Amino acid sequence: MAKNFIGLDQAKTGGLADALNDLLSNYQIFYMNVRGYHWNIKGENFFELHAKFEELYDDLLLKIDEIAERVLTLGHRPAHAYSTYMERSEIPERKDVSDGREAVENILESFGKLIGKQRNLLNLAGDADDEGTVALMSDYISQQEKTVWMYRSYLGQ
Repeated sequence: MAKNFIGLDQAKTGGLADALNDLLSNYQIFYMNVRGYHWNIKGENFFELHAKFEELYDDLLLKIDEIAERVLTLGHRPAHAYSTYMERSEIPERKDVSDGREAVENILESFGKLIGKQRNLLNLAGDADDEGTVALMSDYISQQEKTVWMYRSYLGQ
């Protein structure tokens, strides 16, 4: 079994890098959607949602960078073309959303997809003895589960 420069199985890190690039693609589309919600939100909850969406897209941008850097740390290349993101993302592109409730529902749907992908990555990373990716995914999942609860509460669910 060939090892990479941080002592992990090269074949397994290839699969991990691919799954991380898939996650990266979904994060990028989610990020752009949330930017659009932030810019286009209207209505009585404008001030609250405008601020929450900015907080969310700032966090997504940090995670995008961390995911890309994790791919590099594993010895692979992060996806970096918007066309690749569009091809790989299961999160659909959302255009011209100005209704707060619709935006929050879309956010919850997107988090559902991300959390599922991160749970899968947690298992793949565990099988590869990749504690760095395990820690990253574990942190993301625990943060996002709380965020999902808060957005669901906002919707009265």
